[in-house]
Amino acid sequence: MSVALTLMAAVVVGQAEGKFEPLFNGKNLTGWKGAVDNYEVKDGAIVCKPKKGGVLFTEQTFEDFVVRVEFKLPPGGNNGIAIRYPGKGRASGDGMGEIQILDDEDAKYAKLDARQYNGSWYGIAAAKRGHLKPLGEWNLMEVEVVGSTVKVTLNGARILDADGSKVEKYMNDYPHPGKDLKSGHLGLCGHNDPVAVRKFEVKRLKKER
Repeated sequence: MSVALTLMAAVVVGQAEGKFEPLFNGKNLTGWKGAVDNYEVKDGAIVCKPKKGGVLFTEQTFEDFVVRVEFKLPPGGNNGIAIRYPGKGRASGDGMGEIQILDDEDAKYAKLDARQYNGSWYGIAAAKRGHLKPLGEWNLMEVEVVGSTVKVTLNGARILDADGSKVEKYMNDYPHPGKDLKSGHLGLCGHNDPVAVRKFEVKRLKKER
């Protein structure tokens, strides 16, 4: 192969690696497993059934990535994004963690630990507050996971930038045996509320060689 063709092939590969891949088709839960009976697809969105929960997770696994999610909260709504989930156990402990999706302005959440509010790495690192849109509007959250670091951007504002390898104190001494996992599934952590998610897509990040 000529040098020109080699360079062209490298560009094409690079473009493929840099694209977001939809993990939800807007119609059904094809490509997902786990607590599938506790979720439904309504009006093109994944919705946790009332008074149901559990981890709904992707069949695929991921190492370093950016996951982009659009979500809409009901009053007091609570869910989360599972990162590097091993396929069983608690996403917040047995997985690398759970990134909170929460109506943290609701009065019932007034006394939470700072590491429990929306966008936080549950029990590990607190996100900045004040960037959620009003209830009934769609929010856009991006979570970038590279090695031991997690960055969260909500509606264009960076609200979390944390390195799990440097965290020594956890909320209520809650155990996190999965915090240092290098890969795992992505998912949703339903907590009884009909939080709607209409976009769930991922971009794999190329590792340095």
